[in-house]
Amino acid sequence: MKYGIVVKNTGSWYYVEDNDSCEIIECNLKGKLRLKDIRTTNPVAVGDVVYYETDDAGSHIIKEIRDRKNYIIRKSSNLSKESHIIAANIDAAYIIATLNFPTTSTEFIDRFLVTSEAYNIPATIILNKCDLYTQEEYRAIIESFRQIYELAGYPVIEVSATQKENIHVLQSLVKDKINLFSGNSGVGKSTLIKAIDESLDPKTGEISLYHNKGKHTTTFSEMYRLKEGGYIIDTPGIKSFGLVDLEKNEIGRYFPEIFRYAQDCQYYNCTHTHEPGCSVKEALENGKIAEERFISYLKLIEDGNQKYR
Repeated sequence: MKYGIVVKNTGSWYYVEDNDSCEIIECNLKGKLRLKDIRTTNPVAVGDVVYYETDDAGSHIIKEIRDRKNYIIRKSSNLSKESHIIAANIDAAYIIATLNFPTTSTEFIDRFLVTSEAYNIPATIILNKCDLYTQEEYRAIIESFRQIYELAGYPVIEVSATQKENIHVLQSLVKDKINLFSGNSGVGKSTLIKAIDESLDPKTGEISLYHNKGKHTTTFSEMYRLKEGGYIIDTPGIKSFGLVDLEKNEIGRYFPEIFRYAQDCQYYNCTHTHEPGCSVKEALENGKIAEERFISYLKLIEDGNQKYR
C-alpha cells in the first residue's frame, strides 16, 4: 500500500499528499473503517498519516490510519457524536488572538491552551493586528494581556499580518514543523499564513462592522506545505471551544501556573476553591497567577460539575 498525509478533508473526500510523489490524491474511506466505533464526527483528520490503495475502478481508498502522536479536539455541534478532531500529529499549536476587530476572549484562549496541554502540544499565542492601536493604547493593552499569559509560561508574539511586523519571527518558528493555526473568525489566520509564505493563497474575509466579528471563510481544516519546509494547518474560524475527555478534577493540571503552585497545597486533592492552606489561592493573592486565568479555571470546574452531576 502507498501512504501519505491528509492535507484536506471536505467531509466526503480526503486529499492525501503521497509520501513519494508529493502528488495530492483524492481518496474516500473504506466502509469497514468508517463504521468503527469512533466517537468523533471525523474518523480521519487533517494531519493523519494514512495508507491507501487503488481499486479496479481507479478509485483511491483509505485502508488504514497510522497511530496518532497527538491531536486537537473539541466538542462537536453534531449531537449524534461526541467530538470533532480539528487536526492530528501536530508539532506546535498557535492560537491567533486580537484585542479588538474582533475581540478574543481570554476564556476562549484558555480553553484552547488547556486542550493543547492535555495532548502535549506546545502552544504559543500570536497577537495579531497590533498596527490598529495607537502607541499609548498599544503598550497599556498589550502589556496587560502579555502579563496574563507570560505568568502562565506561554510565549506571546505581537504581529501585524498586513504590515508584515514580526513575520520573520513566525517564519523561523514554523519551519520544518507541522503547525496548527486556530482562532475565532476574523482574527486574520489566513492573512497571516499568506504573510508567512506568499506563495500560498488561503481564503480571507472581511470583518462585519455591525457585530465586530469575522465572517467564516475557511470551511474545512486544510494543510499547506511551506516552501521553506514544514506545514501550516489553517482551521475554520471557531466561535467556541468546548472541552472533551477531561475530568473536572484534572483541569488544574492543564493550567501550568496552577499546577506549579498546587504541589504545595495542604490537601493533595485541593480544588483551589475553598480549602485552607491552598498555595494556589495564596499565589493568586500575591499576583503570581493572573486573576483572568483563575476565573477561567473556575468556569471550567463549574462546567465539569454540571457535566458529571
